[in-house]
Amino acid sequence: MNRFGRKALASVAVGFSILILLVAATAWLVLRTQEAGRLVGHSLQVELAVNEMRMLAERAETTQRGFLLDPEEAFARAFETAASETAPALDRLRRLVIDSASQVGRVDRLAAASRAHLDFLRASIDARRAQGAGATPDFRLDQNLPPIREVRAVVAEIVAEERELLQRRSAAEGRNMLWSGIVIALALPTLLVMAGATIWLTRRNLNELGATGAQLRRLNDDLEGAVGERTADLVRANEEIQRFAYIVSHDLRSPLVNIMGFTGELEAAVGPLNELVRRADAEAPALLTEDARLAAGEDLPEAISFIRASTAKMDRLINAILRLSREGRRTVQPEPLDMNELVRSIEASLQHRLTETGSRVEIAPLPSVTSDRVGVEQIMSNLVENAVKYLKPGRPGLIRVRGHLEGERAVFEVEDNGRGIDPKDHDRIFDLFRRSGTQDQPGEGIGLAHVRAMAHRLGGTVTCRSALDEGATFRLSIRRHDRSPEGPRPS
Repeated sequence: MNRFGRKALASVAVGFSILILLVAATAWLVLRTQEAGRLVGHSLQVELAVNEMRMLAERAETTQRGFLLDPEEAFARAFETAASETAPALDRLRRLVIDSASQVGRVDRLAAASRAHLDFLRASIDARRAQGAGATPDFRLDQNLPPIREVRAVVAEIVAEERELLQRRSAAEGRNMLWSGIVIALALPTLLVMAGATIWLTRRNLNELGATGAQLRRLNDDLEGAVGERTADLVRANEEIQRFAYIVSHDLRSPLVNIMGFTGELEAAVGPLNELVRRADAEAPALLTEDARLAAGEDLPEAISFIRASTAKMDRLINAILRLSREGRRTVQPEPLDMNELVRSIEASLQHRLTETGSRVEIAPLPSVTSDRVGVEQIMSNLVENAVKYLKPGRPGLIRVRGHLEGERAVFEVEDNGRGIDPKDHDRIFDLFRRSGTQDQPGEGIGLAHVRAMAHRLGGTVTCRSALDEGATFRLSIRRHDRSPEGPRPS
């Protein structure tokens, strides 16, 4: 990104920060406005509750005067109704002003004045009732003025306090609304500017991404071409190596056959030579030296034995190289494989060896795969045969074969309780002609190398987990579905 782009991005970031602050300020002002509105409503509720108290006092006074003028019980019942509603009204008013100590004090005074007022009115009603209906009422209208004046005075104080609060709260609400409008007015142009800048930057980035994508596609095409060329080169080189290995192995066999033939002739000549030595020793011992006797009787047979052992090993190695060369040229043919049946057939082929060593094979349910039958069978055969071959003396052999799926791959494990493999040899055992541990079993060190090469051809891997005297576990991971026939792959 150039300097102009970085400055533009920084400006957009600053603008977004300012916009966030404006939004936060707007939210705060809205909350303040809501709180001020709630307080205004609260003041109105207090005033309504105070007016209710005043209305109840006046209703009680009106019904009392009506009873004094005409002692009908309906007036008395109306008075008692108003008196009974006074206490709940006082409780509501007290709950509304509980947050103001001064208003709570005024409500207490109002309660005392209200009780005195009601007691005075109730006493006058009882006195009028005692005079009887035909008696001339004896009362003065100004007798109840002190209590009602106290009630009205306290009500006036409460209303005045609440109206003052209402005025302040209404003013605060107005100020908050004004500031909210100012902040919103500032936020709108900022939002428009930020939207325009964002759209401009987005289009600019999209254009740059398009150009970059086109460049990446060109590079990818070039890379695919280069990879294709390198792959073709590797395939040709691999084919050349395989042909070279086949030719070399084939050409090595001719002199090896000659050596083995001449070795056989030498072995055949040892018998007559030994007979001649015995006759010379019997008929003319002076003609036979000790060196000649040892050469004919010991040195020559020992040398022939060494030559035959070496040629036999050389023959096995040449055969192994030829097998690898043929396997590298074989086409992989995927097909559905029942791995349970395949491993059971391998177990059956090793039954004689298992019986001799007192070993057994446990086969857990195995997932089916689509792969090359010959390759998978050779891999599993090598792994199971090695497990049977390298058992721990004195320990009953147990080989476990299990498998499971990991996404699109199938994983198989061959575990044994044999002699184990030193951790430092976990990699070298997969090298050609390399072996680990005590060499007390026949072999050329080619089996696991072949296993790894075949696993690679099937798109998989094979690894080892083991420790000395603790057995070994070989883990094979291959594609679960390999449906396309392929030619030989580079190993």
